[in-house]
Amino acid sequence: MAATLNAVIVPVTAFQQNCTILFDTDSKHGVVVDPGGDVEQIKAALDQNGITVDAIWLTHGHIDHAAGAMDLKDALGVEIIGPHRDDQPLLEALEQQARMFGLEGAVRNVTPDRWLSEGETVSFAGHDFEVLHCPGHAPGHVVFYNRAAGFAHVGDVLFRGSIGRTDLPGGDHAALISSIKNKLFPLGDDIGFICGHGPGGQFGEERRSNPFLT
Repeated sequence: MAATLNAVIVPVTAFQQNCTILFDTDSKHGVVVDPGGDVEQIKAALDQNGITVDAIWLTHGHIDHAAGAMDLKDALGVEIIGPHRDDQPLLEALEQQARMFGLEGAVRNVTPDRWLSEGETVSFAGHDFEVLHCPGHAPGHVVFYNRAAGFAHVGDVLFRGSIGRTDLPGGDHAALISSIKNKLFPLGDDIGFICGHGPGGQFGEERRSNPFLT
């Protein structure tokens, strides 16, 4: 990533989801990507790093990525941006999903302030991220791509050595492979990525050695 664009990863909840704080090292303004829960832990990381949050960005509507969004919005007074509108049914069913996991009362359904579409741009502190609609893991999944820094936040589309699950409601294996091969990989082998779980990597390495893609 470019010198002024930085990231802090806060693994949250039992799902160990990478809640990611992207921020500008000079202005200390940034965004929180996928606050899946443990909101106090996220707020502590923001305080510790002196970061002012301009918005909350969601890659998709699964509980481990979106469950803390409304509480964090209330705490910080910022907007929730994303994902694509195709994930509206998932976000409207978070409370129902929470009951299945025994988390009743701990999770609220999410209503984004703005849906995102392919080709839009979202920004903070002078850092522009192109929005790529990458369905497959979830119908409305989006990826945030910063061309200047050669960096993408890919959520649960792609992992180091693996790919996103497609056995959940709205999952589509063929669509996921297409999203990776036709939208992500053409960006270039040297693009670095942060993903929703586990360590990040580079597109080139995944293109060459990821067993699900070779």
